[in-house]
Amino acid sequence: MFDTLPHIYALICLMIIGSVIAVETRDLLSTVISIGAVGFLLSLVYLMLGAPDLAITQVVVEIIVLVTLIRLTVTRDDTTVDEHRDVFALGSGLVFGGFLLSASLYCLQDAVGFGRPLMSVSQGYLNNALEMTGAANVVMAVLLDFRAYDTLGEATVIFAAILGAYVVLRRIGRKHDARDVPHS
Repeated sequence: MFDTLPHIYALICLMIIGSVIAVETRDLLSTVISIGAVGFLLSLVYLMLGAPDLAITQVVVEIIVLVTLIRLTVTRDDTTVDEHRDVFALGSGLVFGGFLLSASLYCLQDAVGFGRPLMSVSQGYLNNALEMTGAANVVMAVLLDFRAYDTLGEATVIFAAILGAYVVLRRIGRKHDARDVPHS
């Protein structure tokens, strides 16, 4: 098995570059595509960290949101206004980013290093799953008994994303906008 830490750092750097491109570009479609790339890179990070359930949820939600946003931006011919950059928005964004970075560094000080798994919780699941839940499949015991609310939350997020995409992409029952009608 290869060391995933350098690969994760590379993906995080690509995510930061994609975020900067999304913020700085003037074309809305380019912004949506950059945000989509950041989401897909995040799903790769989840997969490399050993969380395939989060990676699958991220990919499904990312595809639905990306299709919805592309549909919305292709029908509009808007570009962002670049006359006056808002200094307050930039300053507050930098302050928030610094706060988020500081809080992340503080919280991650006690984290177990990569490659050194913390087996105390998972070993308890492996040893006691059959007795505690009656399920012979340990994975399903963890998903449906020990982490049922987490699984319900992921299913709710996927359902809400699909429902939101349907509402945006539907044709029947939509009010017609003058901007959607082609000019002759």
